[in-house]
Amino acid sequence: MNSDELKSFLDEKVIQYNTRDFIDSDPVQIPHLFSQKEDIEIAGFLAATIAWGNRKMIIKNAHRMMELMGNAPYDFILSHQEKDLKDLESFVHRTFNGQDFIVFIKGLQHIYQKHNGLEAVFAKNQESLSMQKSITEFKKVFFEVPHATRTQKHISDPLNNSAAKRINMYLRWMVRQDTKGVDLGIWKSISPAALSCPLDVHSGNVARKLGLLHRKQNDAKALAELDTQLRILDPNDPVKYDFALFGLGVFEGF
Repeated sequence: MNSDELKSFLDEKVIQYNTRDFIDSDPVQIPHLFSQKEDIEIAGFLAATIAWGNRKMIIKNAHRMMELMGNAPYDFILSHQEKDLKDLESFVHRTFNGQDFIVFIKGLQHIYQKHNGLEAVFAKNQESLSMQKSITEFKKVFFEVPHATRTQKHISDPLNNSAAKRINMYLRWMVRQDTKGVDLGIWKSISPAALSCPLDVHSGNVARKLGLLHRKQNDAKALAELDTQLRILDPNDPVKYDFALFGLGVFEGF
């Protein structure tokens, strides 16, 4: 299909999948549990961190994370005691374990106490058409707290040629101004035009079949290639097409 037909096709798929029904089967439901800004962004960050593998298990374990924090993540981040952290030691999601969870709690506390919160850290290094430098700088700030080296793998770094799928998905949740109510859009200091598609196996395979992506690996170079094409289709809201690519791949086996 030509470029106009492709845009029309993908726009239709965005309308089909960017609906409230999407929330029920997606980890984005976790930040939707809360109303306070800090609760939303912390819950979203932790849910996105473990968003790989079986989706039902991701959602189940993300709910478990919230329960372990008394379903008050911001209050827990700021006011937890050492004995509270002890309860987190039993948590496990694939290779993300209780010790990683504890480091993440301390990293988040550091972000809020020393760096004015998650939005401020991500907004500080944003570029006009990319959040990839912001992600790299965020990771540096986050791991200023004492931590085991192994825990660093749970936040991807675009400078290491990672597509950083989970962080880009998180940024979509927080930044994208979504009239349909899936993405929360609570961060106003970052432009949706700068967001990148959460590139994974599903969206990558669909993008290749549609001629939007030619690079074989799902890495930072592939992400840059895909972003360029999606920004041609919609320069103001390029990541809305994540709904189309993901929906075609996961729900339609395109």
